[in-house]
Amino acid sequence: MYLLLFWGMLLRRKKIILSVFCAFICLSACSMPEPKNTDKTIVLWEQEDAQVAPYIDKILEDFKALGENHNIEIVRTHYQTEDLRQQFQAASLAGVPPDVLICPSDTAGIYAVSGFILAIDDYFDLDKYNKAAVESVSLDCKTWGIPISNGNHLMLFYNKKLAKNPPADTNELFKFCKTNIADKKLEYCIAFDMGEPFWLMPWLGAFGGWPIDNKTPTLDTKPMRQALEFYLDLKYEKKIMPMECDYNCMDSLFKESKVAFIINGDWAISSYINHFKEDFGIALLPKLSKTNRWPTPMISGKYFMISSEVSKKKMKLLARFIDFYTNKENQIRQFEILKRLPALKEAAQSENIKQDAVSKISMQQILKGRPMPMATEMRAIWDSARNYMGLAMTKKMSIDEAVKKMHKNAANKIEEMNR
Repeated sequence: MYLLLFWGMLLRRKKIILSVFCAFICLSACSMPEPKNTDKTIVLWEQEDAQVAPYIDKILEDFKALGENHNIEIVRTHYQTEDLRQQFQAASLAGVPPDVLICPSDTAGIYAVSGFILAIDDYFDLDKYNKAAVESVSLDCKTWGIPISNGNHLMLFYNKKLAKNPPADTNELFKFCKTNIADKKLEYCIAFDMGEPFWLMPWLGAFGGWPIDNKTPTLDTKPMRQALEFYLDLKYEKKIMPMECDYNCMDSLFKESKVAFIINGDWAISSYINHFKEDFGIALLPKLSKTNRWPTPMISGKYFMISSEVSKKKMKLLARFIDFYTNKENQIRQFEILKRLPALKEAAQSENIKQDAVSKISMQQILKGRPMPMATEMRAIWDSARNYMGLAMTKKMSIDEAVKKMHKNAANKIEEMNR
């Protein structure tokens, strides 16, 4: 329901017929907290993992402890990733959005085109942030978010009790898995979210493909077929992965030592370090032996995005808050606690970060990745890929048919958007 109505909004761009959205807004508004619209209140929505909440709350407390901020109230609300997107769109249409979001860059294009967020070039000194992180949230010569971290990328994590060393390539991975499953040391060997196209992108890149060329979908391709065949082979032929496993499933299997390896993002590093201690290993995604290419995870980061409804007076407060949140001290603290690479150039040059083993591997993985496209067309690609991947992975549709329909569906949605 949310998606269909939002596509309708995009078709009309800013000529939104409010009556079409009345039911949508009313239903959504019932489930969202009503932001407090005062000049001394910051309403913040985020989609971080649970273990990140204490870090966020500590910074909020430190900010409020500063003399000039003692009467500032900060209201933080957590959502799951897709829920945040839907609720922010609904709240923006209803005229009651939060002041600021913490989220990845991939939704910024939709928010920008829809007029839901502000271009922030005139309010912040963006030269002090990592250039690639800024470029990842730039569209039409404007910047739509303030970088908090650099990365948000997938990597290979492993349990050192089950695997002494990470595999350098997929042949090594398959050999290890075959031996340990045959010896009944493991039921499954590796887990990752095969239902989400974000996890498919590194392998699509390793086969020589990518989902978009400028603003044109590139899904009906040989590399996409090969990537999905690779997925099916892991499940049905090599049988080294669970048949059905979403994010929560893979996370649980890894933490319960039921799989030796997991592919997950840098956002989860601190959680696994806390869980496994010295038994947690981190490595590059293994090179794809079939093509001799490295997987190419999408690279972006986490960002602050500011609602277009924010007043000039509130904007001054938000600028002060965001500058504090991303200052050198907090960026270094972010790495020490969450193991996320800082977006602030000055913090990235800290010797403690530059010499850290996790930092080194994470940066090596970033260098093998590709920037996450911010084009609004990616929304159509994500949704179409997710649907037809699922049909192919459950063998309800052939790979060839799934790829063709995946591409056609995305192209049709993009054409509708741009009319």
